[in-house]
Amino acid sequence: MKTKAVARFVRVPPAKARLVLNQVRGKRVSEALQILPFIPRAAARLVEKVLRSAIANAEHNHQVRTLDDLRIVQAVADGGPSMKRVQPRAMGRAFFIRHRTSHLTIVLSDEAAPRPAGGAARAAKTPGAAGAAARPGRKG
Repeated sequence: MKTKAVARFVRVPPAKARLVLNQVRGKRVSEALQILPFIPRAAARLVEKVLRSAIANAEHNHQVRTLDDLRIVQAVADGGPSMKRVQPRAMGRAFFIRHRTSHLTIVLSDEAAPRPAGGAARAAKTPGAAGAAARPGRKG
């Protein structure tokens, strides 16, 4: 079962929100709630609100009672609309300011994380794959 929470039109640039989301993606919910208060970024407070909303959605919509099972399987910061402002500069010029916004999405799941098909296991079995990766400039 997957549970989703979205915060739209949040006044934080998506690039700054991604820095916080990268630190909690794939972790258990309890571990992420312990990490977020110690991240010294404004986006951490907003991500925590969205995470708590996703937890509440899981409890209400899917009757999940234990938070130990929930993991953050997807955490995305998409770009929203930019608020455009103009600041006057010297000699009659105009300097454009873009206040970027973002849409924060967090998806929780209580299922075990699926293993990628192939991936590193297949690359290790392929003969010559390690040698080619070690020497990226060489052909052969």
